[in-house]
Amino acid sequence: MTLPKTPSFRLDGKRALVTGASSGIGLGCAVALAEAGANVTIAARGADRLQDIATQMRTEGWEIESLVMDIGDVENTAKQVADHGPFDILINSAGLARHSEATKTTPDDFDAVSDLNIKGAYFLTQAVAKGLIAAGKSGSLINISSQMAHVGGIDRAVYCGTKHAVEGFTKSMAIEWGKLGIRVNTICPTFIRTPLTAATFDDPEKIAWVESKIKLGRVGEVTDIMGAAVYLASDASAMVTGTSLLIDGGWTAG
Repeated sequence: MTLPKTPSFRLDGKRALVTGASSGIGLGCAVALAEAGANVTIAARGADRLQDIATQMRTEGWEIESLVMDIGDVENTAKQVADHGPFDILINSAGLARHSEATKTTPDDFDAVSDLNIKGAYFLTQAVAKGLIAAGKSGSLINISSQMAHVGGIDRAVYCGTKHAVEGFTKSMAIEWGKLGIRVNTICPTFIRTPLTAATFDDPEKIAWVESKIKLGRVGEVTDIMGAAVYLASDASAMVTGTSLLIDGGWTAG
C-alpha cells in the first residue's frame, strides 16, 4: 500500500505578480508568497513606498522586484505585464471603495470604482493569462474580491456590484482557460483591519455592526488572508478553479 502524499504548498521557481502590494492585504499576500519561495514582483502606484517595502523584503533573503503600476491604466498595465512576465501567479489586491447611500451615488464615484474594481481587474487578469498562454505555461490567477460579492451591504451598492462582477468574470475565465492549466479564483475577505479600513474601525457603531455579523466574534487581520493566498497559488489547490474562498468568519453563512 502506498500512502498518499500531500501536495506541496511551496512556490519555489514560481514568479508572482502582486498588485496593491504597498499596504494591507496586498502586502500580506506578497510576504506570504515570498516566504513560500516565490520570486515576487510587488506592484502599486506609489513608487517611494514600493521601493521601501522591496528593500525591507529583500533583507529577509527573498527574491523581490518592484513595479510602479496603475491597473486603471489598462494599456500600460498590459504592456508592463508583457515586458516583465510571464507570471505564474497573479494576486490582484488593487481596488477602490467609495461608500454612500444608493440614492447619493454619483456618476463619478460609480465610474471610479467600476474602472478599477471591474475593468482594471479584468484586463490585468487577461494580460497575465495571455503571457502564460504565449509561453505554454499553467498558472494561478487570484483576484482579491470581498464577502460583499456574495451579499449586499448598506451604503455599498456600487462596491457590491463591482465585486459581484469580479466573481462572474472569474468563473467564465476559469471555464475558458481550464484546459490550458490556468486556474482563476477569488479570495473574499470580511472586514480586515488595514490602513484603508481605519475609518470604519474608528466608528463604534460600525464596528459593532461588523462584529455582530461575524460569527467568530472578531474582525479579520491581514494574517488571516496570507495562508489562503499560498494555498490558491500552490499545487495544494490544483483542482480548485472558478470559485471563491470566503474568509469571512461565518458572515455569509447566516
